[in-house]
Amino acid sequence: MSEVYDVLIIGGGAGGLSAGVYCGRGKMKTLVLEGSARTGGQCAKTNELENYPGIVESTGPALMDKFREHCDKFGVEFQRGMVSGLKMAEDGFTKDVTTKDGTVYQAKSVIVATGANPRILGIKGEREFTAKGVAYCATCDAEFFEDLDIIVVGSGNTAVEESVFLTKFVNSVRMVVLHDEGTMDADRTAQEQALANDKISFIWNSTVEEICGDELVNGVRIKNLKTGEITEHDTDGVFMFVGTVPNTDFLEGAVELNRGYIKVDDKMGTSMPGVFGAGDVNDKWLRQVVTAAGDGAIAAVAAERYIAEEEHWSHSVLEAKEDRLVAFWNPLDKQSLELMSQLETRAEAHSLKVVTIDTYKSRNIADRYEITQIPTVIRFRDGEALKRIEAPSAEKLEELF
Repeated sequence: MSEVYDVLIIGGGAGGLSAGVYCGRGKMKTLVLEGSARTGGQCAKTNELENYPGIVESTGPALMDKFREHCDKFGVEFQRGMVSGLKMAEDGFTKDVTTKDGTVYQAKSVIVATGANPRILGIKGEREFTAKGVAYCATCDAEFFEDLDIIVVGSGNTAVEESVFLTKFVNSVRMVVLHDEGTMDADRTAQEQALANDKISFIWNSTVEEICGDELVNGVRIKNLKTGEITEHDTDGVFMFVGTVPNTDFLEGAVELNRGYIKVDDKMGTSMPGVFGAGDVNDKWLRQVVTAAGDGAIAAVAAERYIAEEEHWSHSVLEAKEDRLVAFWNPLDKQSLELMSQLETRAEAHSLKVVTIDTYKSRNIADRYEITQIPTVIRFRDGEALKRIEAPSAEKLEELF
């Protein structure tokens, strides 16, 4: 804990690396903690990438290598480590980030970009045959199934796109779909690609009841949801593409979560001041590489503003040797504008300095002091609130002096 980083980014996927670029370019001392040896998160496991603006054709790993190169250009540091805990330090500003090996890092702000992992359904035989015929990443494992017949579970964009990719290697793909014939969760373009592919067939209105095998997968038992009939099908492998689970176990009790995903505001701020979320780990509607990159950019800029605001507050108010008048105001509020002119004139006459907090830009400090009415003026002495007046009239304002 000898050094304190401006920003510590947990996770090296699209969201984390995008945040790294913005933080590094903003001259902030930045560390990215990665949990895996391969930079890029889930994107690095995607073979074909066709919907990242400006990148007409690329693989996920190739794009993530460019993200990493961009971070390196701006001096972003990288270290390996699995985070096990996050808490506010005793000073109420810096955050302590603890890894599973006991190392503690300190940072003025933290951006959590830990992403999400493939969901495990808990089908009988799923865990037993993982890496023995059950797979979750087409890019990683497709070559092991060359010229074989496989089952794919799921019908969302990922399931369909990865099924199309798998047809470059395997003999056949049978997709097990919950819905009625012709109905999938994927977008229309992806559906059309799958339906037009001669190597892909569909088992509708069905779920996989059991994955069977000896040392390796050799079959599945499939249940028809309408008839209840269970049929057995030979297969050499099962690929599972049924959504993701956020990597947020270490955040339990630290920030507010929704079904495990981080609840964030429009600036990617969490319930803990100075901690931001970015990418697939956030509670949001669309999880794509481009949205993760956007989240990372917003979180990085918000982190920079947070640090600047906190350091200004500490220097101008908490550490001030003389009394300070702090005006919580909104430049769009008429009463605030009228107050500021009066306040500055009277403060000057009493040799007092006025510190302004624009609540339109940020509610961080205002919320800390439970400011509910704008404008509000507080007189501070030795870093403590001495007297508060809400929406003061000219007569009330005089009480501060």
